[in-house]
Amino acid sequence: MNLSMKWLRDYVKAEMSIADFARGMTMSGSKVEKWTDLSDPLKNIVCAKVTAIERHADSDKLWVAQVDVGDGKTVQIVTGAQNVTAGARIPVVLEGGVVYNFHDGTVMSIKRGKLRGVESQGMMCSYNELGLTLEDLPYADTDGILLLDNDPEADKLELGMDMLEFLGIKDIAVEFEITNNRPDCLSVIGLAKEAGATFNLPVDVKKPVFKGVDGDLNLKVKIENKELCSRYMGAVVKNVKIAPSPRWLVERLRASGVRAINNLVDITNFVMLEYGHPMHAFDKRYVEGDSIIVRNAAENEKIVLLDGEERILTAETLVIADAKKPIAVAGVMGGEFSGIMDDTKEVVFESACFDGVSVRKTAQRIGRRTESSARFEKGIDAANAENALLRALELVEMLGCGEVMKTIIDEDFSNKEPVKIKFDSKNINAILGADIPESKQLEILEKLGFKLENGFIIVPSIRIDMELECDLAEEVARIYGYNEIPSTLPRVTSQIAPAPELAFEEKVSKLMQGLGCHELMTFSFISPKSYEKAGIENANSVIIRNPLGEETGVMRISMLPSMLEVLARNYNNRNAAGRFYEIGTVYLPVGNGFNRSGAPTDEKKILCAGIYGDSESFFTLKGMAEELFEKLGISAKFMPQGANKSYHSGRCAEITVNNEIIGVLGELHPLVLDNYDINTRAFCAEIELARLFEYSVATPKFKQLPKFPAMTRDLSLLCDISATAGEVGEIISASAANLEQLTLFDTYTGAQVPEGKKSLSYKLIFRKKDATLTDEETDKAVVKILRALENKNITLR
Repeated sequence: MNLSMKWLRDYVKAEMSIADFARGMTMSGSKVEKWTDLSDPLKNIVCAKVTAIERHADSDKLWVAQVDVGDGKTVQIVTGAQNVTAGARIPVVLEGGVVYNFHDGTVMSIKRGKLRGVESQGMMCSYNELGLTLEDLPYADTDGILLLDNDPEADKLELGMDMLEFLGIKDIAVEFEITNNRPDCLSVIGLAKEAGATFNLPVDVKKPVFKGVDGDLNLKVKIENKELCSRYMGAVVKNVKIAPSPRWLVERLRASGVRAINNLVDITNFVMLEYGHPMHAFDKRYVEGDSIIVRNAAENEKIVLLDGEERILTAETLVIADAKKPIAVAGVMGGEFSGIMDDTKEVVFESACFDGVSVRKTAQRIGRRTESSARFEKGIDAANAENALLRALELVEMLGCGEVMKTIIDEDFSNKEPVKIKFDSKNINAILGADIPESKQLEILEKLGFKLENGFIIVPSIRIDMELECDLAEEVARIYGYNEIPSTLPRVTSQIAPAPELAFEEKVSKLMQGLGCHELMTFSFISPKSYEKAGIENANSVIIRNPLGEETGVMRISMLPSMLEVLARNYNNRNAAGRFYEIGTVYLPVGNGFNRSGAPTDEKKILCAGIYGDSESFFTLKGMAEELFEKLGISAKFMPQGANKSYHSGRCAEITVNNEIIGVLGELHPLVLDNYDINTRAFCAEIELARLFEYSVATPKFKQLPKFPAMTRDLSLLCDISATAGEVGEIISASAANLEQLTLFDTYTGAQVPEGKKSLSYKLIFRKKDATLTDEETDKAVVKILRALENKNITLR
């Protein structure tokens, strides 16, 4: 947003230095990017009058003129201009002055010199040597010196006066960086209000008024899509007179980076900059049926815009249409014949409020982003549409552009309920860590246009960024001055405890690291071919609509392929051994069937561990799992499983807790290892984390140290080869009295063991809690155990 300081001072007398102004506005929240002196580098240019002029004695094209530059001083200037006569008032740059070179726009300094032997003490200026254009000075001669007697304000000229001041070049343009949540500051009035609050200056913004004339509008307005157009105001101007705009208006547009075109078009641009509300003017003769309809375009409907290009519209595009065709794309640009032309006699002014999201999408679709669309995108106050229209009509009468019809059409479906925020000065101070008196807080808020009613702050409709109490605190702080708020520790501290599930996950992660495992982080999307490689059947996965490639086409339903990739990579990089773990998510499709359009998923977190190396075995991994369960307070059982094709038959076990399967572990199948080029034995475990959390004991129970000694016995048992150590252990535990601990320390098959049998060796520790256990009591307990085992065809070896 470029702001003319001269324009700003129409509303607030900000007479401080530009550096102080920029610093203050930046500190109050309106960041100044830079400022530019529009007269720089021009200097020493004055109004002068040619008192006498004659041809150069040695040139047919040069003239020698005597020029009065004020204060009774006359200088001699040699010029090649052919349009200068005696008595003409012209701009002259004196010795030491600076102007632009009209040939290439470079800067040149003027020095005293001689042309064909005749001394010249300055230079007469054309409009382009002053950095101006014909839009700035329509009366200027395109091939000669600027003749000031043709200027509409020639009666204000005085010899010797500063021409930069007279021509409106002496101004400062300030460039602001306006954040998206402050569209109210995309206007001169909005920034004037900010400056008034920042520097404690009165702001003088008058309500625009116009007289108007009686007459029939002969115009109808209808809004068909009230969601995308909440308000549409229209006014008619008859007997239009197209002419250049006055200098004061042109100056302000130029300082804001907008080129002057003609009085009516300039009015719409001026109002957009002044009030921040885009407007449009339609040539009424091209509004067929004298009807304006705000509607959605028909699919593939066409329109030629003001830029001369045809656009094909979609049904989502909001258009302004007459009885037969679209005449403008709402909020973006007018149609080919909607603009103001030299022979325009009747005009319809539009001031409307369109949905910002719709305007943004439309601008993207048609590939045209304009000043108008940029403002609508950020949010426009529907109430401001009236001020903008009234100001435009006021300017029409002020500039004598035509006759304004008194009647205004207003189709208003906007929400007029103001935003209310509970006001509590103590809460605001608590948020800021300050001690600002309530009266001072209210004074600041009132400067910004807020009002206090029944304990609530009424937010101005133009402030779309205000919703919460913390927003009020920010307003108070930025105007009060951030540097005025003392540095303090926060008065309110918050302690956020991690969710129990996250804390448990962290605990499991640390336990796995304690077991010598390295943590992994793998992608959740894998190749659908990975399932076959890993021996996973019936892999019904969530398919990614727009995958990065074939290798990342589906969401995994098992952690095993990801773990195998890591094991293979490490093994093939000559790492002799490795222990790894990952707590990752699997995605299981939910519902009947699945297709590419997507389906809901059941997301589960899985603890997956993988080990390989000469010293690793099934029992190593099982022991790691037992250690983990013990630390978590979980009593788990391991039951043989032979149906899982990812694992070696007979070397795989289901992990159960309370008869619920929570995971699996075992030695990977040789075919799976071959698929991944792993030429050593490897072992994996997959455990559902939610079940671990469910069965874990958060706080271990205290157990008193034993006071009495223990008795130990070793038993080597002979059982069927199909019997599991767990089943045998359950028989022993169920039949033994005073059994404190049971440990399997050896398994054996081979010589001295009958075929179809195996040997299991257990260490039994007995202890009483209240007395010393005797050998006799221990022997009786062992006898009882052996009898129970014999009933299951398990004998002492």
